[in-house]
Amino acid sequence: MADSFFKEALDSSVFETLSQAAKAIDVDAYVIGGFVRDFLLGRGNKQDIDIVAVGSGIALAEKTKELLSQSTKISIFKNYGTAMIKTNDLELEFVGARKESYDRNSRNPIVEDGSLEDDQNRRDFTINAMAFSLQQTDYGRLLDPFNGLEDLQQKIIRTPLDPDITYSDDPLRMLRAVRFASQLGFTIEPVSFASIKKNAYRINIISNERIVTELNKIMLCDEPSHGFLLLEKSGLLDLILPELTALKGIEEVEGQTHKDNFYHTLEVVDNISRHTDNLWLRWAAMFHDIGKAPTKRFSQKVGWTFHGHEFKGSKMVYHLFKRLRMPLNDKMKFVQKMVRMSSRPIAVIDEAATDSAVRRLVHDAGDHIEDLMTLCEADITTKNPKRFKKYHHNFQKVRDKIVEVEERDQVRNFQPPVTGEEIMKTFGLAPCREIGVIKAAIKEAILDGDIPNAHDAAFALMLEKGKKLGLTVVNP
Repeated sequence: MADSFFKEALDSSVFETLSQAAKAIDVDAYVIGGFVRDFLLGRGNKQDIDIVAVGSGIALAEKTKELLSQSTKISIFKNYGTAMIKTNDLELEFVGARKESYDRNSRNPIVEDGSLEDDQNRRDFTINAMAFSLQQTDYGRLLDPFNGLEDLQQKIIRTPLDPDITYSDDPLRMLRAVRFASQLGFTIEPVSFASIKKNAYRINIISNERIVTELNKIMLCDEPSHGFLLLEKSGLLDLILPELTALKGIEEVEGQTHKDNFYHTLEVVDNISRHTDNLWLRWAAMFHDIGKAPTKRFSQKVGWTFHGHEFKGSKMVYHLFKRLRMPLNDKMKFVQKMVRMSSRPIAVIDEAATDSAVRRLVHDAGDHIEDLMTLCEADITTKNPKRFKKYHHNFQKVRDKIVEVEERDQVRNFQPPVTGEEIMKTFGLAPCREIGVIKAAIKEAILDGDIPNAHDAAFALMLEKGKKLGLTVVNP
């Protein structure tokens, strides 16, 4: 293609300083990768910028810091031949141009110094191999040896080299292809996608931490189903999350079928993604029916059943998080809780949304009641407009009831108004089973609406229950 100049992309004092630093130490330097791609896509201001130097990237970073303010922070990583400079609003990462070769059993390359062309050859996709020149003689010139600009215009993900080489060398690039396709709404070029299917098994040499980083980015896309469908079609999902692909398919026995829970799940994830960017609530949506495959049964009386799938699913969440090296902390517990309670609001509707049922729902969900209701409404995927309207109307009734009960009874995360210490003092007890029995009776009475959530009523019930247990008041 004819030379194209994009000086407006580099219309910043930082880029001018980079250009001056490169001239001062007599190296050629280029802005490469994501900044170039996103500028050409009109995607706004990318804050992390990759700089490649045909020579020492560290030397260029040190000279750049010298020309910037004294408060600029620089980090040097000699083992990797890289450096990073952080300004108030930018992160500049410097590397020397290099060429790479790979051992088949590792994604860690053998690195040698190289030319800009060598560096562009090692990039994952044509849209990430484009560079802007920082030389003062051709400042802003686009260097695009693989027609990445055309691929941007055609919305295509394509590798610079033979995709079998690109994906086999570094199998993480297969997930990155899916992630970029999902983020940008692009199509993976057919030969490239065929290569992903062919090399999918190679994903096994990639650490779970790196896999999850890409999965999280796919999950945070506007329409996560795009990425997960590509993962399924490529064979990658079956290797990474076989519990999800186990939900695929519709079985028929005696003319009775069930819905395809895999595609239903992806609909739910897309639904919830329109309402929240909470990554962990999106994962809860992805896993909310995970227990249906192992609990699926057919009964001649009632047809297909998935009894206890919520409880089975919540236990599976722990094992999934542990296997994938996802955080085993409050985030995992939140996903577990959402999966375990995912059918509770529906049960409340079936109970005609009684005060007691709503109190228990609010108490058990605690501060996550709004997340739970959002998840359950996202679970409505019926294509029947009358049913769709009816289900949403029922959930709105539950929401209204939650507000009413909360204002009146204040049961969210409540503890019984009478403490264990007060029970021990009143009856002269040491720690014992009876204390737990009394506290449980007070809690149940409040949730059932038999007594208000107030100290005097709870204290009276404590005395009554203590008497039935044969306890004697020693401190009235």
